[in-house]
Amino acid sequence: MRLDVWMLAGAALVIAAIVAVRLSYRMGLPSLLAYLGLGVLMGESGFGIRFDNAELAQTLGMAALVVILTEGGLTTNWQHVRPGVPIALSLATVGTAVSIVILAVTGHWLLGFDWRLAFLLGAVLAPTDSAAVFSVLRRLPLPNRLAGILEAESGFNDAPVVIVVIMLSELNGHRPGIWALLAILVYELVAGAVVGFVVGRIGVFTLRRVALPASGLYPLAVLSLALGSYGAAALLHASGFMACYVCALVLGNARLPHRPATRGFAEGIAWLAQIGLFVMLGLLASPSELPHEILAALVIGFVLVLVARPLSVLISTLGLGVGWRERAFLSWAGLRGAVPIVLATIPITHLVPGAQRLFALVFVIVVFLTLLQGPTLPLVARLSRVTVEGEAKDLEVEAAPLEELNADLLEVRVPSDSQLSGVEIFELRLPSEASITLIVRDGRSFVPGPTTQIRGGDVLLVVATAPARREAERRLRAVSRRGKLAGWFGETGE
Repeated sequence: MRLDVWMLAGAALVIAAIVAVRLSYRMGLPSLLAYLGLGVLMGESGFGIRFDNAELAQTLGMAALVVILTEGGLTTNWQHVRPGVPIALSLATVGTAVSIVILAVTGHWLLGFDWRLAFLLGAVLAPTDSAAVFSVLRRLPLPNRLAGILEAESGFNDAPVVIVVIMLSELNGHRPGIWALLAILVYELVAGAVVGFVVGRIGVFTLRRVALPASGLYPLAVLSLALGSYGAAALLHASGFMACYVCALVLGNARLPHRPATRGFAEGIAWLAQIGLFVMLGLLASPSELPHEILAALVIGFVLVLVARPLSVLISTLGLGVGWRERAFLSWAGLRGAVPIVLATIPITHLVPGAQRLFALVFVIVVFLTLLQGPTLPLVARLSRVTVEGEAKDLEVEAAPLEELNADLLEVRVPSDSQLSGVEIFELRLPSEASITLIVRDGRSFVPGPTTQIRGGDVLLVVATAPARREAERRLRAVSRRGKLAGWFGETGE
């Protein structure tokens, strides 16, 4: 197929996925259902595109999850999350272990899985999904602490589960002791967190002191640091997922240049990663195999929602000051998404017996739980009385949303020998639709008044409407050449 056809098809797919987001948003469903549906529609039972490369799907899926986790860390407010971090860590470790054991026992006794496949089933379904959690929870008026617990849990629990799934998939008759497994798990998580924190702090120190020639380079630098922390942790046999999330958390909560642009860029890349990931997973699924797993998926899904998740929440939050209402909501809000489906490809690539059935089962379970939990989550929040309807939501502040205002932001650097030096602001006689809003002088910023004198070396920030921009530029150039009496000397600034 030619490149132009691929580009046209890819653009059409992304636009269709973006349109589908609006529909899923209105229905209160995570967007993953729309993307999965697109993938299945394009697959072998739809338009006939055949994709059965589980190894490639695993590689691309892991890469997409790293990007999604990075965006989650960059957009997480540490001040909101910090009070709930101990609870989130307990849910991500102790709670995950409880869920794995309960689901493994269920899979072994009710579905007849051998213990290895049963524990893989439990491990694959244990983690909550950050993309699904963010897409639903950010529309609910929840207390900062409760929302922070769920966001942090979805960011932290991927790392331990990935380690467990890989360990179980790589077992070939050799069964290391439980203490050896725990030691490996603790090392990978702690080392990954340390690597992420160190890389994040180095990035903050550097980006604050290095003036990059273009603002668009800052988002690229931040994203590269987070992705680089994943690779650095992997080289040390530590958890790359933990490293990239912690690194993004550090970078996202530091005062870096062009923070809004960086967050916007990260959100756009994460959306693209989600679209590609879910469509690919939809392509990988075999629709002919899915109906056979519906009954088993209903059994495992109800056990997960009604038994495993509530028990894991109860046990992991004992003594941590979590009330019964919060526990009830946390039990229902453990949303599943792309993470379980991606993890289900790992046993396939390691040729684990029964892995194909496991993938089909997990796929159906995720769809079922999304249909069950997504639309009902607002109702459960109200019934649990954890919402705070009367509390004001966070104020959304954009960095100069000037496009909507039909205005431009100009940066003017005053040379040391410029005639602008010594001119007071009112003497510039700028058009009424233009104004000098900020002056940066000797590393200090201040808002000027009409009689503030401009000095050589100043950086002026000028806001002007689009029609007045050209006239404002002409006037500034004219005064820079001939001083405040430029008009008398015939200088027009052209």
